[in-house]
Amino acid sequence: MTYARVSIQTEDFDLSHEIAELRRENKGVGAVCSFVGTVRDRNEGDAVASMELEHYPGMTEKSIEAMVEEAFRRFDIFGARVIHRVGLLQPLDQIVLVAVTSAHRGQSFQACEFLMDYLKTQAPFWKKEQTPQGARWVDARVSDDAALARWGITASNA
Repeated sequence: MTYARVSIQTEDFDLSHEIAELRRENKGVGAVCSFVGTVRDRNEGDAVASMELEHYPGMTEKSIEAMVEEAFRRFDIFGARVIHRVGLLQPLDQIVLVAVTSAHRGQSFQACEFLMDYLKTQAPFWKKEQTPQGARWVDARVSDDAALARWGITASNA
């Protein structure tokens, strides 16, 4: 069975299981870098009761898969796994996983950061927070665009 590199899902994920699957049967792996993002209870100074994420099925996976391919072109990595949750999430819930394997830590760290910078600005997700002032849509920050720019990718979210 082929292990999917990109998953968009409502259910939570198990970090240990995902890393084990990524490493399975590759004795050349000397480094695993992972990032897990969680829902915060505050954003832009306001309390956040929940976050709802929407996506366009098919388009989202295709977009992220293209960035995973780009990570393989740019970095000497063995494997990559991206999971992004959608639906209604609460503070402390896991929202995203990016995990990368390579022979050495530098390539894993760089590829993981590259993929997260892309996800924060370019992946087609729509995020809506519930705050005491009501619901609001969340856009990428200018600082996220700047992070993506260091990889030579121009974002237009400002």
